[in-house]
Amino acid sequence: MDTLFAVLHVVAAVFIVGPMAIIPMTAMRAVRAGNGSQVAVLAKSTMIFSWLSLLVVVFGFGVMGMSEYDISMTTPWILWSLILWVVATIINLALVVPTMNKAAKALADGPSDDRASYPAIAAGSGLATIMLIAVVVLMVWKP
Repeated sequence: MDTLFAVLHVVAAVFIVGPMAIIPMTAMRAVRAGNGSQVAVLAKSTMIFSWLSLLVVVFGFGVMGMSEYDISMTTPWILWSLILWVVATIINLALVVPTMNKAAKALADGPSDDRASYPAIAAGSGLATIMLIAVVVLMVWKP
């Protein structure tokens, strides 16, 4: 059973957290192109994948609970991974997704050259991605 949870944890991380980090970058391209409808779809996708990333944590708790090693939520690399994931998810849900929705609405309202939301999407998604990369490093390195 521990192998099953480990596989589910890694597969979920790849197929859920990966898109959670990459989709906003695609949205930046759509903002530059002025494609508001695509930005709206990508905002919704980012929100869905951000919420789904909770599955990675749930499977990770399963792995942790079945581990033969003495690890818990207070183990430093696990604690920091959780903190970084929470902050990355909050950035996505509280900054990146609303900014993408705002950009989609602005682009849908008419042919304007208003791309003021681009820097906020870039900064927020970039910071969230760096945090998610740090989580991967902690999960592999286990300092």
